[in-house]
Amino acid sequence: MPSESDKWGWKHVSVFGGFDKGSGTKKWKCNHCNLRYNGSYSRVRAHLLGFSGVGVKGCPAIDRSLREAFQILEEERVSRRKKRTTGTGKHTKRVRTSRPNLSCVAKEDVDEILARFFFADGLNATIINSPYFHEMIKAVTAFGPGYEPPSMHELYDCFLSKEKERIEKSVALVRESLPHTGCTLLCVGRLDGMLGSFQVNIFVSSPRGLSFLKAITVNNVEVTGNSVAGVLSNAIMEVEPTNVVQIISHLGHTNTFSESHILSEFPHIFWSPCTSNSIRILMEEIAELDWIKPVILWAKDIEKCMITFQRCYPSVFTLNLKGSSESLFARIASSCYVVQKLLELKQEFQEVVLREEWKQWKLSIAEDVESVEAAILGEDFWSRAHLLSQICEPFVRFFAVLNIDRCVMGDVHEWRIQAFDAVKSKGIDTVAMNQLEVLIENRWDVLFSPLHSAAYILNPRYFGRGQAKDKIIMRGWKTTLEGYECDSASRRVLREQLSSYLRLEGSLGEEDAVDCRDKMDPVAWWENFGFEVPQLQTLAIKVLSQVSSVTMCEEIWQDNGNLCQEPATGLGLERMEDLVYVQNNLKLQGHKSDFHAPHLTTET
Repeated sequence: MPSESDKWGWKHVSVFGGFDKGSGTKKWKCNHCNLRYNGSYSRVRAHLLGFSGVGVKGCPAIDRSLREAFQILEEERVSRRKKRTTGTGKHTKRVRTSRPNLSCVAKEDVDEILARFFFADGLNATIINSPYFHEMIKAVTAFGPGYEPPSMHELYDCFLSKEKERIEKSVALVRESLPHTGCTLLCVGRLDGMLGSFQVNIFVSSPRGLSFLKAITVNNVEVTGNSVAGVLSNAIMEVEPTNVVQIISHLGHTNTFSESHILSEFPHIFWSPCTSNSIRILMEEIAELDWIKPVILWAKDIEKCMITFQRCYPSVFTLNLKGSSESLFARIASSCYVVQKLLELKQEFQEVVLREEWKQWKLSIAEDVESVEAAILGEDFWSRAHLLSQICEPFVRFFAVLNIDRCVMGDVHEWRIQAFDAVKSKGIDTVAMNQLEVLIENRWDVLFSPLHSAAYILNPRYFGRGQAKDKIIMRGWKTTLEGYECDSASRRVLREQLSSYLRLEGSLGEEDAVDCRDKMDPVAWWENFGFEVPQLQTLAIKVLSQVSSVTMCEEIWQDNGNLCQEPATGLGLERMEDLVYVQNNLKLQGHKSDFHAPHLTTET
């Protein structure tokens, strides 16, 4: 047993006596802060080194430099004790591995051990960017030497239950606001070809935040639509039907059956397309216009030709022609993206086709590439490509602002108008412009929700934009009223109150109300100035509080595995579902820009 002289901490406290004879427990007072405690040397050490959780507080009078000096003394003490233990020839129960001495380890050694952990267990290295990973490292560091992690059983038992309970309390607070603002159910799904099953995740979005509700796996793909519709019905009942304003889904072939089933059961709920996906579809349809498609075909021929040349002369042309599938342009308009890539490489292409290697390569192949060369050296292709890029650019910007954390329902129509006005300013000839305008107008009703029209009328920021004369907007407003309110008398009241809003009657036309239209959040504006038209106020708040896209859900959605194969994981089905629930909600919380992890309470 080490002598008391080896325990440096006794020199920094005043001992008033012990308890039982031979006991290490003493009465002592810290010489630095004068706090008094009862306890053995482990408490003295914890007090001086700033540890908590052992019945004492860290000494508040010790600064950082002195604490670091104490840490060195402690490391030396531990090192001497280990040498004595080794000298006795006794064997410990721990398995020795080739690793640095953790009592005096350098940062480089710690980094190597951390990296080895990732490599050995096949973990995704992106975890290192997780805010939870960094909070874990800080917590272990704050605890200090001697921390022992919980067992796997503890993780999946008490700690999983505790975390689920914490998340449920947070979600319950959010749901308290749903009767006022309403919410959107967001559904994303995919077919797992390997397992032959369909996986669906359901989220709930409101102005208070986005939360994960549940996941399901349907093993019989033939009855997927029926199963998804049943799960959605249960989800609506769980959230309360009166709280659900709309459902936005990205479920592929199951959409049609699920939509018809839900709308028959809950006629007041809107089934809205995902705006992000609608823009993608619209951009692909624009790419098929007869004055745009030839440019894309030329671009693909040029790309194919240059890739073939690059394989033969990799040292002559080293630039990447493939581009990035993560590019925003590639995600919204994949057909047009090839044109954008070529525009960025115009100068390099023109330099390549003038080189001697290009001339030699032309003679060695069977294909005729003269037309490709002419397109690269001429200006006709590049001017058309530049025009196409200008047409796409406003829609790409439109796509970029669709963020699930923002209630953008009231802005979508305005963005459509701005994007179209930006395209008009590019100098496109009248015939082509009319063709583009007809396409967008004809597809709007199919690809976008009528709620976008209602929200555009009710958004005070866009008051006076002539909405009542726009047939697309008024058609959407009419559809919204018919879905929202089944009683014709109630619809008449809403129409009369809309007229009061448009005529600036009562509180809606007061000086403060007019002044605050573009200074306040639209929902807050209606809460403050819409009290004289209460039915319209309720509708406006609910419509303007909704999101328009499942983009973030798709980005955070992890592969939750196949719940039907849960026995292989060692967890029961209920525990597996709890794990998926906790995992997805934590990932959502970690993606919030205002994420704040729980602060650690440490005494300094």
